[in-house]
Amino acid sequence: MTRLNAEMASRMARIALGHVAKEYPHKLDHVMTGPDDVRSPRDLHPVFFGSYDWHSCVHGWWTLLTLRRLFPEIAEASATEELADGSFTAEKVGTELDYLKAPSSRGFERPYGWAWVLYLHLEASRHTASWESELEPLARAFADRLRDYLTIMTYPIRVGTHFNTCFALTLSLEWATKFDPGLADVIRDRALHWFGTDRDCQAWEPGGDEFLSSALMEALCMARTQPADFAAWFAHFLPGVDNHQPASLFEPAFVSDRSDGKIAHLDGLNLSRSWCWRSIAPLLPAAERANAESVADEHLASALPHIAGDYMGEHWLASFALLALLPETVETA
Repeated sequence: MTRLNAEMASRMARIALGHVAKEYPHKLDHVMTGPDDVRSPRDLHPVFFGSYDWHSCVHGWWTLLTLRRLFPEIAEASATEELADGSFTAEKVGTELDYLKAPSSRGFERPYGWAWVLYLHLEASRHTASWESELEPLARAFADRLRDYLTIMTYPIRVGTHFNTCFALTLSLEWATKFDPGLADVIRDRALHWFGTDRDCQAWEPGGDEFLSSALMEALCMARTQPADFAAWFAHFLPGVDNHQPASLFEPAFVSDRSDGKIAHLDGLNLSRSWCWRSIAPLLPAAERANAESVADEHLASALPHIAGDYMGEHWLASFALLALLPETVETA
């Protein structure tokens, strides 16, 4: 099994430091209602203007703060601290909040970016700097949006891209468990309502541009929200895992062109599958646990060498590599 060490952490931190403050190229999620709305990424988003798009910048920052906490001795830790001090300020966060007030911003970064902001704020709370308090208003704003969205959302979204409901619920639950127990209860309730009776998943994946496994992300969501009942649920959801069925879940996706932003998503799929398999493994019977850990290692090994090299992957893949490498320390109760 590949272990996260200081050398790897340093490399991943250098990658993230190279893009969280890199404004261009940039793909905006921005509705223009008139000529005054034609503005630069840094003007619109003085905190999260880098990393090609807003949500990638958010989880690039999560990567940096996480590595700083785990490996405070690496040189990049001090660079992270200096950059964060100048980025997470009341004025800059206030501008990010102001952006959300426009009616055209109702669906901005829903739900992927919302969940990553909560995850970033949760990580910031593990540091002694002022970052937690500076980011909290933004986290609270997105938590309120998520709560409201879950009350009107009739059907979950199962695609393996940014709109995936299970991914958002999984990250958001960790934040809510600490900062908003009422929201945590809503997340657990919605997960059980939407996914509790799912059976015999066919796992028709991967799609050509997916970076999440719709099947395994659902399994991880249920593991986090219903841990006591997960093993029984999983036995019905994927009854053929002992025989490596569905086969698609056990085979790393092939990436044909890493300069193509959509095809490069498949490296992320392999990393997120590794994260899911390793995370659910402790809740499985012994034979299935060893199987899950082995498949997690195989998926990680297929993608980890490619987290840098082309900007289409480099601006985000380290975050998913870090998810796959982190020890299992999640609290769900």
